[in-house]
Amino acid sequence: QVQLVESGGGLVQAGGSLRLSCAASGRTFSRYNMGWFRQAPGKEREFVAGITWTGSNTYYADSVKGRFTISRDNAKNTMYLQMNSLKSEDTAVYYCAAGGLGLATRLDEYDYWGQGTQVTVSS
Repeated sequence: QVQLVESGGGLVQAGGSLRLSCAASGRTFSRYNMGWFRQAPGKEREFVAGITWTGSNTYYADSVKGRFTISRDNAKNTMYLQMNSLKSEDTAVYYCAAGGLGLATRLDEYDYWGQGTQVTVSS
């Protein structure tokens, strides 16, 4: 089992920045590929960004490419999502997930999920 806890969400103005963190405990964090997803009100949960277990490969949804950066620190069992140039359409609950294989973008490819952190971008 892996337990995931997100933090760092909040209210920010359009154009601003936030950094989300995902702290992991339980089984060996460094062995898992990780991802960030988000869910806006009335919409399905969608892929945002992913990172392989070594951190050597990262990939992004087109909607956030060039604005968001995913990273991880295996020594601290923590993954991050740096979000810059935020837009109102980025408003959502953001979830971290563990367990994807390869460059996983589908929800069913991940085994463990956090409880989510709210990000609200005011225009």
